[in-house]
Amino acid sequence: MKPTERQMQRLVHYVLQELKAQNILTFKVKEEEVEKKMIHLIKADYIREHSLDLEVNKMMDDLERKNPGTFQRYKMFPLLKKRLAQEKGIIL
Repeated sequence: MKPTERQMQRLVHYVLQELKAQNILTFKVKEEEVEKKMIHLIKADYIREHSLDLEVNKMMDDLERKNPGTFQRYKMFPLLKKRLAQEKGIIL
């Protein structure tokens, strides 16, 4: 489930505040810039995973056409997604 924009903002803000409170993190630029960059990276990761899902669905459609009646999509989707993610270096 993809979080909303607001949920991402709250999560990023909370993580940064906790790291700052524990003196693990100091900022060289404004906090707002760091938050924006982190949100951008999270969104980019969700977009990348969505494109992976589309590619897996296309592969499954092709496999289903080649093997009508014996193909089980619900079993193949996680297997194909995991394999493609490893090939493309995507961490799920």
